[in-house]
This record gives sequence, structure tokens and C-alpha cells, in this order.
Amino acid sequence: MKPLYTLGLAALLPFVAFAQEAQAIDPSVQVEVETEAEALPYGPRDAADVVFEDLMYKQRPVVVFGDSPEDPNFLRQMELLQRDLPALELRDVALIIDTDPEGRGAWRTRLRPRGFSLVLMDKDLRPVIRKPLPWEVREIVAAIDKFPLRRQEMLERNPAGRR
Repeated sequence: MKPLYTLGLAALLPFVAFAQEAQAIDPSVQVEVETEAEALPYGPRDAADVVFEDLMYKQRPVVVFGDSPEDPNFLRQMELLQRDLPALELRDVALIIDTDPEGRGAWRTRLRPRGFSLVLMDKDLRPVIRKPLPWEVREIVAAIDKFPLRRQEMLERNPAGRR
């Protein structure tokens, strides 16, 4: 049986070489590639720049409130978030920060934080979890993966339910 496999593979070898030659790129040919404007790098956005309703069913907000930009809990939370931004981006998270309690913006008016607060919201803009202390990204991701809409997204991406 082995000689038969060897013979079959040897018969296909010339076709492989031909396919590689056909796909070779000629360096003398100039190809223009139109690129869209570079997307902004993923990261935290100021609450004043984000319209609450624009995120509906598009992104799930994770809002970090602080009484000032120098709040130790706020600084610790931002440090923890910076460690694994790709995991949050994969889950369609919009990182929103608000360190101006006097501003009375739409996010503060709607969520009513007291001091430092971490609020995890689902894509339907419903607050699901509120935390008074900083959380690691792995804890945030684990909590998000338990949200009903996130579970539905994971099943749609992989109907068998396996990763």
C-alpha cells in the first residue's frame, strides 16, 4: 500500500511546482493598494466624547469612574486594563473613563457612581456588574463571557459550542 501512496504523490509533484510558479509575484508590476484611513488604536475613551445611544447593540461599555485622574483606584484600574487590551477588544468592549464628578455628564447621570466605580454593561446598555474596587482583565473577561448576549454571540460564531 505504501508504494501506491508514494507513486500517487510523485505523480502530483509537477502540479505543485506549476502552481507555485503561477502564484509568483512579478516585482516589476506595481500594484496600487488603496487603504482606508488608519483606524484609531484601541484604548480608553473619555466619557464626554462617547454618546451613550451610539453604542446600543454595537459595543459593551466598561465604564471606569474616578473622583480625579490621580485617584489611586482609578490609576490601578487603568494599569490593569492596559495589560490585556486585545482580550477586551475581542469582546467588543468600549472602555470609557470619567474622572470629572463636577461635569455631570450623561454617563454619570445615568449610572450614578459614588467615588471610584467600575461598571460592566451589556450591549443593550444595561448595567450588569458594579464594582467599588479595581478588577483584573481576566475577571472582567470572565464576567463578560457569562452575559446572555455574549453567550449568544459565542454560539453564533461556533454553533457546536466548542472553542
